[in-house]
Amino acid sequence: MTDSQIPKEEYVTDSHLPKDFRWGFATACYQIEGAPKADGKGESIWDVFTHIPGKVWDGTNGDVACDSYNRTAEDIELLKSTGANTYRFSLSWTRIIPLGGRNDPVNEAGLQHYVKFVDDLHAAGITPMVTLLHWDLPDGLYQRYGGYLNKDEFAQDFENYARVVFKAFGDKVKYWITFNEPWCSSILGFNVASHAPGRTSDRSKSDIGDSSTEPWIVGHSLLIAHSRAVKVYRDEFKEKDGGIIGITLNGDYAEPWDANDPLDVDAANRKLEFTYGWFADPVYYGKYPDAMRKQLGDRLPDFTDEEIALVKGSNDFFGINSYGDNYIKHKEGEPAPDDFYGNLDVLDQNKAGDWIGPETESVWLRPNPRGFRSLLNWLNKRYGGPIFYVTENGTSLKGENDKPREEILDDEFRCWFFRGYIGALADAYTKDGIDIRGYTGWSLLDNFEWHEGYRTRFGVTYVDYEGGQKRYPKKSAHEVGQIFGKYIKKD
Repeated sequence: MTDSQIPKEEYVTDSHLPKDFRWGFATACYQIEGAPKADGKGESIWDVFTHIPGKVWDGTNGDVACDSYNRTAEDIELLKSTGANTYRFSLSWTRIIPLGGRNDPVNEAGLQHYVKFVDDLHAAGITPMVTLLHWDLPDGLYQRYGGYLNKDEFAQDFENYARVVFKAFGDKVKYWITFNEPWCSSILGFNVASHAPGRTSDRSKSDIGDSSTEPWIVGHSLLIAHSRAVKVYRDEFKEKDGGIIGITLNGDYAEPWDANDPLDVDAANRKLEFTYGWFADPVYYGKYPDAMRKQLGDRLPDFTDEEIALVKGSNDFFGINSYGDNYIKHKEGEPAPDDFYGNLDVLDQNKAGDWIGPETESVWLRPNPRGFRSLLNWLNKRYGGPIFYVTENGTSLKGENDKPREEILDDEFRCWFFRGYIGALADAYTKDGIDIRGYTGWSLLDNFEWHEGYRTRFGVTYVDYEGGQKRYPKKSAHEVGQIFGKYIKKD
C-alpha cells in the first residue's frame, strides 16, 4: 500500500470510552478452522458449496483455511500479543451435532473441543464472545427439509442445538450471539446465490430457487429460531450463568445521492430499513418495517400472535457489523420481483461526483468513519437507546494479496481505518450518549473470505497459506491496542 492510497484526512477527537470497555477481534469457524472431518465433524452447506466448481472465485475451499482447529493455542497467543481482552468466534454446529437435528446424536469430541478452547481463553485472561451460527448450517438439515426454508423444523433443531451448547459450557460464557448477519444468509444464499446454498431465480446460477419469495421466508425462520434460543437461555440458563444474548445484524450507512432530493433522502432511510430494520424492527417493535410490507406485500411472512410474543424483546444487546458507507439514489417505477434493497441504487459517488470513501480490494467496501457514527446514531434513535456491541468492523486493502509479505505486514491503510472507526465510536459514546460497550475488529487472521476465497485479506495477522499457515502479525495487530489505550479511561 503506497502513501498515495492512504487518505490524508485523519479522524481526530478528544472523546473517550468507558474503563470497562471490551475490545478484541472476531473470526468465524468455517473461515479459519479447517479440519472438515476431524473428530467426527459433519458437513455444513459451506463444506458442500465450496466444492462445487465455479462457486468460489479462486477455486479454493475451507478445508485447511488457517488450520485453527489444530492451532488454538497459537491463536490465543496471538490474541494475548495484541492486548485484546475479548475474542468473538463461532461454533461449528456440525462438530457438535454432525447431522444437526434434535434427534441426531451429539458428538462429544467436537463439543469438548470448544469447552477446552473457552477454558483456555479464560486462562489467558480473554473473555469469549460466542456466535452459535455464522452461516455454516448443517447440510444434513438442508437435505432433510430445506434448512431455513422450513421454519418449524429449523427453529426446533436450532433450539435444541443452543440448549446442548448452553448446558455444556454456558456457565463459562457471558456473551452469546444467536446468528451472524441473517441478511446475508437470506439474500446472498437465496437471491444473489453467492453464498451457500446458492439458490436463486437466475437459472444460469442455479436450477432451484425463487429470489422473489425465499429470502423473506428464510429471514422469518431465522427470527423465530433466534427468539426460541433466547427463550431457552433466559428460561433455563440466564439466572444461573449470568450472561446476555443477542443477534448480530449487518449493514452500512446510507447517504442520499442528492441531499436536496426528498426521494433520495427517503430511499437512503429505506435502504437501512431493508437491512437493519428487517430484523431489528421485529425484535424491538414486533413487526416488519412498513416500507418492506408496502413493497413486498404477502411475500413477507406474517407473525402469529405467539411469534410476536417470542420475537419482541428477544435481545439483551444489539450486535452491529458494519464496514463502509454508500450513496443511495431512488429508482423510478415498480421494483423488480427480486429486488431486496427497496427499489434504489447503491452507489459509490454522489451527484457532485464525490467518492463516499477510498477504494479497497472489496468492491462493496468504501470506508467512511463519519458514516459509521451516523449509523450508530440512526440505530440508537430508531431503537430507543439499546446496548450496542460492534461485533465486526474492518477493511481489506486494494492489491494487498499481490504484495510481498514484508509490504503486507506494513498495513498502514488498515491502521488508518481503525483509527477513524474507533475514533467515531468514541464520539458516538462521549458526544452522542450512545451506550456502546464493546468492539471486536474483523479479523484476527487473514482467512477464507467465503466466495472470494483467499484473494481478499481482512486480518491484522498475515497467514502464509503456502507456507503451512504460519502467522505473522501486521502493523495493525498492535495499532488497535494502542488506539484503545488512548480512548479507554484508566480510572
